[in-house]
Amino acid sequence: MKRARVAYLGSVHEAVEEEGRLRLADGRLVDLSAVVWLPPLPATARSRTIFAVEFNYTDYGKDLAFKAPDEPLVFVKGPGSLIGHRGETYRPADATYMHYACELAVVIGKTARRVTRTDAYEYVQGYTVANDYMVRDYLEDYYPPSLRAASRDACTPIGPWLIDAGDVRDPMNLRLRTLINGAITQQGSTRDMVFDIRFLIAYLSAFMTLFAGDVILTGTPDGLVGVHEGDEVVTEIDGIGRLSNTIVGDSSIPHASEPRRA
Repeated sequence: MKRARVAYLGSVHEAVEEEGRLRLADGRLVDLSAVVWLPPLPATARSRTIFAVEFNYTDYGKDLAFKAPDEPLVFVKGPGSLIGHRGETYRPADATYMHYACELAVVIGKTARRVTRTDAYEYVQGYTVANDYMVRDYLEDYYPPSLRAASRDACTPIGPWLIDAGDVRDPMNLRLRTLINGAITQQGSTRDMVFDIRFLIAYLSAFMTLFAGDVILTGTPDGLVGVHEGDEVVTEIDGIGRLSNTIVGDSSIPHASEPRRA
């Protein structure tokens, strides 16, 4: 099932896809273009943790003489970094290189502690698409990235759909791609991950508890290209969804008294 979370006529709604439209939880059927898309994560989840895995594809970082790490390189992002489908991401005025990262996002469905690889998929609620932007100018080193480089407000669009785990036959064999203004700039497959989904869940839950609504961004393949103000960036994963996002300048950042676009 394709699940979504949207704002419509001033209220937030859980919704599911139905014949190319959205069926809200209250029964109304609305057009996809009539809503504001929010991150498709459970509204009832506790304050969620967002884990991001760096250097997790065999071809990523080949220009850096990349050597696969011995264990996952994971950093944590703030919840304010997430925005929904068709949202806007801000490119700092002083940035010379800011790039996208098409990633399969794993959403945890229940409390997980010391989970084995064999049982790991039982703790997955579903999958969605994420685009984890990075401002390379603000890096002191490639890992770990600074908060300023990787956890900026609205720097990680996610959605539009949360696909139930049972509807994804093999999450480790999905094609993914990125398009800038309609041109394909990145292609890859989840089968090329260094550490697969089951390993990541077992690894993280071995030393910290994962909770329902936590998100694991599983990394991105090679093919990163810089983005600029006005670009429409689409990240898509076969069977999961097509996530659209627009790059805007710093002047578009809302003040504290204004709502942020989602």
